[in-house]
Parts: sequence; structure tokens; C-alpha cells
Amino acid sequence: MRQNYLFTSESVSEGHPDKVCDRISDSVVDLFIGRFPEARVACETLTTTNLIVLAGEMRMPDDLMPSMTEIEDVVRNAVREIGYHQKGFHWKTAELINRLHGQSDDIAIGVDEGHNKEEGAGDQGIMFGFATNETAELMPAPITYAHQILKRMADLRKSGEQPEFEPDAKSQVTLRYEDGKPVGVESVVVSTQHKYGFTPSDMRDLVRPIVTDILPEGWFPPEDEFYVNPTGNFVIGGPDGDAGLTGRKIIVDTYGGAAPHGGGAFSGKDPTKVDRSAAYACRYLAKNVVAAGLAERCTIQVSYAIGVAKPLSLYVNCDGTEKADPAKIEAALKDLMDLSPKGIRTHLQLNKPIYARTAAYGHFGRAPEDDGGFSWEKTDLVDQLKGLL
Repeated sequence: MRQNYLFTSESVSEGHPDKVCDRISDSVVDLFIGRFPEARVACETLTTTNLIVLAGEMRMPDDLMPSMTEIEDVVRNAVREIGYHQKGFHWKTAELINRLHGQSDDIAIGVDEGHNKEEGAGDQGIMFGFATNETAELMPAPITYAHQILKRMADLRKSGEQPEFEPDAKSQVTLRYEDGKPVGVESVVVSTQHKYGFTPSDMRDLVRPIVTDILPEGWFPPEDEFYVNPTGNFVIGGPDGDAGLTGRKIIVDTYGGAAPHGGGAFSGKDPTKVDRSAAYACRYLAKNVVAAGLAERCTIQVSYAIGVAKPLSLYVNCDGTEKADPAKIEAALKDLMDLSPKGIRTHLQLNKPIYARTAAYGHFGRAPEDDGGFSWEKTDLVDQLKGLL
């Protein structure tokens, strides 16, 4: 690896058009799983000016199936909680088209558990997980700070403390690395939708203390590298300003480009889909490896075939920072966790309505929650892994 370089990651807020779609899709997943934990859901959402379109498939017992009215209520409530009550996109008045339908029997038969057959993966593919010791969250620093800036802005907007902000926003943080470690901030970019009548200078003054508070002391960038709404006013935003789709922010959702990505999106998918559940499992294992002191960085890849329970491969790469043989780490991880789709869901307790909260500010680097949310962020394998040192 290069030791001295600049690296940049971006985040987008919950009001970004694509994130609105992710939130809606995950809210639909929560509705179905909350009603029936083994529900199958693949929900895609499109948004544009005063229009929301749902498409995809689902499967669960007919007597438990949510009504169209219940689905609509969940969708509109998601948009309301984000904060959209604007003329061009309003939670109450936007047109909603629901085209969800039953799951294909050809997919279902490959995934279902049956006589002499384990439950198979919901699709083929490769998934990655990553951890690094450069932050307390064991996440890359650039994406961590980018998320935290936007999360703080959203909290201030929703509390009424800074009503000038509107829901749509983006951030970008460039860090300077020396000897492979982050040592300072080179630049920060924040573009935020705002109420009419505020100038770029006004928004710069509002954003500055937030960025100062989030970044480590002394890391605020030079003034000419601190960009706030660099194109000028940003009044029209969200789905009224640009169309949104589920699953278009997969690098924002994961590691900000600091690690590989298998290509599959997370939002809108129930946990039988290994695009989601296996990526969570890989993050869980990589985080435990780093937390146990076995490496400073850890990347894990797994692969699956549709309808097949066992993973086809497990690969561990620590970029030369390992303190134990990566092959021995791989063997230990296989013993510590069943990486079949059902094994992952059981170990991490994923058949719960815990997904809407993941739709913005990253699926990783969050604190585990009492109800099972972000269970993949636990470090409960550390004691067992330390035996490899």
C-alpha cells in the first residue's frame, strides 16, 4: 500500500433523492418482517416530482399480508419523518403507484428449505466486509466524518435549532495520510438544501461550527479548501430537484471507497438476500478481527450461488498488517460463524424490523442497539479470536 496520499469519501443525507428511496424501501421491508419474520421482500422505489413508485416482489402468508393502505401509510410516514412537506414533494400529496407483486416461484424454489435441502442463497454474488483501526468505530476516517457532518445537520434541522436547513444534502471529506495513517483534513465540501432567502455566505456560517465540532481538534481545512454550496443557492432539492432510485449509493452505504464492494445494494431486501446479510456478516467478522488485535486492517470476501447454502469461498486479506496467519484467521472464522444464509440470519438475528434506520448515514460504524439493530457491529468474538495471537 502507498503510505502517503490523499483520500476522499462522500456521504449523502436522508433527504437525498436516492436515500429517500432507500428509506421507503427499507420501511416496506420492516413492515413485512414485522408482520412475519420469514417474509420475502425485494422492494425498489423511484421518486421524482410529487411521485413515488414501488416495484418488486414479496411473499408471506395471505392472511398476514399488509393491505395496500398499510403499505401506503408506511411509505408516506417515511417521507414525513425525513421532512418533506414542500410543494414539489410532499409526504401527504405525492402520487403513489404501488406495483409490488408476488415472488417468482422459480426464485422461491431455489431458496426455500425443504426435505434433504438446506435453505439456499437468494442469489449468486460476491460480498465484502472491511474494518480498520483508524477510528474508534473501526471504520475509515473519511466516510466516518462525512456521515457525522450530515447526521448532525439533520438532527439540528429536525430539532428546530437550525430550521434554515432542508432535507437534501451532501458532504465530502478529503484526508491526508502519512505512513498509512490519517493526519489531517485537506478539504471539506458540504452542499445543503436550504430555505429561500439565505445566501451561500449564510450557509457557510451555519455549517462551519458543525464541521469544526465533528473533526478532530486542529483538523479544520484551510479556508480556501472549505466549500459550502459552491454552486450558489440550493433551494429546490430532493426528488423535486432530481429523480431518486433505491440502491444507487452503495459506496456511501459501506466504506466510502476505502474497500471493495461486491456491487449489490442493501436497501429494500429481506435478509435471505445475501447481498445484504452476507455483507453484514463480513463486516462483523472483519471488525472482530481488528478489534481482537489480529490486524490493523481486514478485508473479507465471501461468494455464493443461488439456491446453495454453503458459501463457495471465504477470503481474508489484512494488507500485511496481520499478526496471525490469514489462513488461520479464515479457518477460525469458519468455526466461529455459520456463513450459510440461515446461519447468518440466526447468528445476527436479522429477521427483525431493523432496516429503515440503516438507510442513511451508513450501514456500518453504528452502535449496536438493544432491539437487535446493527447487530453486525458487535465485537463479541474478540476473546475467541485473541487465541490466535
